[in-house]
Amino acid sequence: MSEPVLIHFAKHGAPANGVLIVLTDDTLGFGKATQAALRPATAAIARAMEADRFKGKLGGAVDVLAPEKLQVSRVIVLGVGKAEGLTDADWMRLGGIAAGRLPAGTRAATLVVDLPGRKLPAGAAAEIALGMRLRAYTFDRYKTRRKEGEIEPAALAVTLLVAQEDPARAAWVAREAVADGVILARNLVNEPCNVLDPEEFARRAEDLRTLGVEVEVLGDAELASLGMRALLGVGQGSIKESRVVIMRWNGASPTEQPVAFIGKGVTFDTGGISIKPAAGMEDMKGDMGGAACVTGLMHTLAARKARVNAIGVIGCVENMPDGAAQRPGDIVTSLSGQTIEIINTDAEGRLVLADVLWYTKERFKPRFMIDLATLTGAILVALGTEHAGLFSNDDKLAGELAEAGAATGEKVWRMPLGPEYDKLIDSRFADMKNTGGRHGGSITAAQFLQRFVDKTPWAHLDVAGTAMASPSSDINKSWGAGWGVRLLDRLVAEHYEG
Repeated sequence: MSEPVLIHFAKHGAPANGVLIVLTDDTLGFGKATQAALRPATAAIARAMEADRFKGKLGGAVDVLAPEKLQVSRVIVLGVGKAEGLTDADWMRLGGIAAGRLPAGTRAATLVVDLPGRKLPAGAAAEIALGMRLRAYTFDRYKTRRKEGEIEPAALAVTLLVAQEDPARAAWVAREAVADGVILARNLVNEPCNVLDPEEFARRAEDLRTLGVEVEVLGDAELASLGMRALLGVGQGSIKESRVVIMRWNGASPTEQPVAFIGKGVTFDTGGISIKPAAGMEDMKGDMGGAACVTGLMHTLAARKARVNAIGVIGCVENMPDGAAQRPGDIVTSLSGQTIEIINTDAEGRLVLADVLWYTKERFKPRFMIDLATLTGAILVALGTEHAGLFSNDDKLAGELAEAGAATGEKVWRMPLGPEYDKLIDSRFADMKNTGGRHGGSITAAQFLQRFVDKTPWAHLDVAGTAMASPSSDINKSWGAGWGVRLLDRLVAEHYEG
């Protein structure tokens, strides 16, 4: 696991320790606090920038080793580009870039949050710190030895020098909660499936009780009594029992209608009887990325004491092909009473979500429901790994999600729904079938889910391309991305907190 990144804030003028990181824009000037931190080596640093033909572009950097007359091991000059247009996502990205520039084994770094002629928002330092925390994350819990010459990871203490300490610290409280939620989600996705089965997933969700989250766990007997036969059908071929976990954060008035987040938690997906090809099947340990996001989000909301009532419900199952496994041609009755013909046992996530969506709708009567699922390979064909697929029955909710995606960099792209697609999942023998064929696969999967939400405002996020094995970025070098925690926290903060 990654070593901790310890974040501190101090006022401009405090001494620098370890590696010193300073900022400049496309003017290549330094702010007053930066000049003071670099003095008496300011001229030497400027010469190094000129020699390197440094232009101050966003993410560009000059690295000066052991600068004479400064008591630091190196100075990193980091460009921010045009300072007037910087967003929260840009500051976070800069934090990630800064962390990526630190040599392996660095134990202390100081970053001066300062630009020439500009008063920076207090939140800028917190976003930089968030980017540094996320970039520093690694998952190496199961490595027992290192390659020759590889440096042992070390705890990193980062001090951000700011104009005003108290506002920066206050902003960091919320961003630190986000960092912890993302890291929790990453840890869950990265865990091997022989460790993280449905029962273990539920145990880890129960840890949220220490933050004041109410957690309820339903096992096979309770699920059968309720009538969640669609969900239980997916897990019946596994020796591992299925679990549904209900997490409740009560941060607002008891009379306030909650918001609800639902996650697909298939801890391993062989495809069942409709078994997947062997190549790449190991990645199916990440088929619970939606449930990981919901768990990380609930951690974040509770840790920052969000002024909202939020429900997180995850359906955790293992899809295996033994003699008791569900078969193509079976017909199951869902919690809603609607019947489903099983065409392909590898279209299992929608069966899990069908029961959990209906349960959440009926029990909690939420303002909206958002589900997240690594649901279809078809969404990868359509959108690649840059956007999650967004399907919704509510234009307002879809717009808010798109806005939050643009602000956080966790981007979504709205996909169509309609009666022409819906009829593709009509069944000859039951109310519906669990796949509509090859064409429009992500759309027909969403149409299936829509049959279990009634008139509740709802959005479905197909995160098959973003939750796992997505391209590395300035803030993530992990296989499990923790995608969606920042997006949904932003949605709640901007639109649904009292």
